[in-house]
Amino acid sequence: MATGGNAIRGTRVGSGPMGEQDHGYHADRIAVSYWDGLGNETVRYFAAGLPEEEIPETIDHPQSGLPAGRDKANPPALAKAEPYKTHLAYVKERRTDEEAVQLLEDALTQLRERRGQ
Repeated sequence: MATGGNAIRGTRVGSGPMGEQDHGYHADRIAVSYWDGLGNETVRYFAAGLPEEEIPETIDHPQSGLPAGRDKANPPALAKAEPYKTHLAYVKERRTDEEAVQLLEDALTQLRERRGQ
């Protein structure tokens, strides 16, 4: 005679009378397609009774990691990769000494106004 526990032989413990339909596996769903900038498609499923405004317009595409939208003709744009800049390119972008002095004077004026108030 077996002792301990109340499970019937051949059943899973805690399974109970619920089937898959009770767990929501067969609930009514709608499929929504999303496309990224490379033309990759992914399909997400949402509950059929979900309001349209709760379905997201964009998601992150799981394979490419890019943003994906619901409009196939106009997917979100690809991120622009900035070209590598050399040190000389950054030096050319620096401000002139006159602009630097003007910026410093503006910052000091704003600071003095704040402290005076």
